[in-house]
Amino acid sequence: MYAASPRAAGSVLELTEALIARASLTPDDAGCSALIAERLARLGFALEWLNREGVTNLWATRSFGAPHAAPLVILAGHTDVVPPGPVGQWSSDPFTPTLREGRLYGRGAADMKSGLAAMVCAVERLICEQPPRRGTLAFLITSDEEGRAQHGTRHVCTVLRERGLKPDYAVVGEASSLRRLGDRLVIGRRGSLGCDLRVLGRQGHVAYPERADNPIHRLAPVLAELVAARWDEGDADFPPTSLQISNFHAGTGANNVIPGAAELVFNFRYGPASTAEGLKARVHEVLDRHALRYEAQWWHSGEPFLTRRAALFEAARAAIAEVTGLETPQTFTGGGTSDARFIAPLGAEVIELGPVNDSIHKVDEYVEVADLEPLAAIYRGILARLLA
Repeated sequence: MYAASPRAAGSVLELTEALIARASLTPDDAGCSALIAERLARLGFALEWLNREGVTNLWATRSFGAPHAAPLVILAGHTDVVPPGPVGQWSSDPFTPTLREGRLYGRGAADMKSGLAAMVCAVERLICEQPPRRGTLAFLITSDEEGRAQHGTRHVCTVLRERGLKPDYAVVGEASSLRRLGDRLVIGRRGSLGCDLRVLGRQGHVAYPERADNPIHRLAPVLAELVAARWDEGDADFPPTSLQISNFHAGTGANNVIPGAAELVFNFRYGPASTAEGLKARVHEVLDRHALRYEAQWWHSGEPFLTRRAALFEAARAAIAEVTGLETPQTFTGGGTSDARFIAPLGAEVIELGPVNDSIHKVDEYVEVADLEPLAAIYRGILARLLA
């Protein structure tokens, strides 16, 4: 395991601090990828910028043994961060990396600038100290993960598919650990399907309901049925599908007016036991059976995926055990979406592995300084096993 002073030149801490100091609010990269690209270029990586619609996308590759040698291993991550929220609630400036009591604070500290920094340092050490004998290493770095996620990894994966490139393995550096580094591996994610539903009625005076058509009253029994529905039973790897309502709006603001429309936003998180088309069909059956007049705009941000416990999983498990002593990390398919959903359909085994995620998207986001060098050691151990 690499044992450096936390503040040594080339340390994970040093690079993480440099990345946090760049206020890369999605989709602004703020120079983060250029900083990483400079270090990768010194290692012999070929750099390609696949930018689109104001999004920065870096695709950097280096082969060992032969050009385009297999296996192709992708290290993936994002430089963009969510807004810090009320800056006055932070204990220190969110874009001034700050050390306090063994923790590094700043927006992106856990999600996911420390993961990116650890990946870069892991590759530097691997190539300089124990160069792989075969295979191709690639970095896929985007500034469009926390936002619309339309022109980042999704776009790069489309380009890779058009080129006929089929990655074998991918490690996404999202903050995946639960209580201590390496205690949980994300091996899949649920699909996400959402709907903006507008139920139409007829506006009128509350004293004359016979002259109006209240869309809230019409929607109420439908809403109760959708919320109570059992969409599927899940499976051994995924929980049952969940429907959640995130927004509801109706009314003019006056207390004596029946509104002319009611608007609802809801989202499904679903596993392989259901399909997006099947869920849509079931919703429309309920809406139509209740004779609603409605407009539905669906949005689908990703299919579910699952990586079986094969070569990549075993390499990660062994590397975690070697560095942390944890023999059996928990496997997990919950949580939100990640860019892994765009990489997995290319045919790659995909896992997400990174620091503890307790503080992500919160005020005073942080990462444990003591986890930074071990995280790089885990990444290095995975790569050494896959490229041996």
